[in-house]
Amino acid sequence: MVEGFEVSKSIDGDLEQTLPGIDEGEIVVIRSKKRKRNISAYRQGGKIVISIPARLSKAEERQVVPEMIAKIRAKEVATPESELMKLADQLLTSYAPEIAIRPASVTWRTMNERWGSCTSVDRTIRLANKLQPAPTYILEYVLYHEAIHLQHADHGEEFYQFLHRYPRHLEAEAFLAGFELADNAK
Repeated sequence: MVEGFEVSKSIDGDLEQTLPGIDEGEIVVIRSKKRKRNISAYRQGGKIVISIPARLSKAEERQVVPEMIAKIRAKEVATPESELMKLADQLLTSYAPEIAIRPASVTWRTMNERWGSCTSVDRTIRLANKLQPAPTYILEYVLYHEAIHLQHADHGEEFYQFLHRYPRHLEAEAFLAGFELADNAK
């Protein structure tokens, strides 16, 4: 998929390449001599632009480019943050009506160690970007989990009494454990 790039132009000494056959040049890969480690991806003018270090091998490029494309596309189909606020309210209303506290904000964040986090002082909830392509019940479970923390900061018995009201909690816990196991095996 990545092999067979055509060089379309040069930008500041960096080569810009497009992947043939993918939505007519929707993907642009820039090999940069200035870039040492990081790989970045963003959407610009209808294209997904991926900037990689020039030293990356073709094999590494074939691995990283589809991953970066998937990340950009996942963000584009992710549940909007305004919808996450409504969903948190619906989940608490349905499964924990005793909890009157509602989040002030729910946002997507890059997190490597957690699925989500909650700061009860300012009532903020952050969800890991890696949840964006997950099934809806997984997103609901993690959001509900974090929303419970607005009133119950620890993972005590009372916290779990609320959490286990979510009908698919066992299935969600198994999914997340499997996802984490696979992620750690990389």
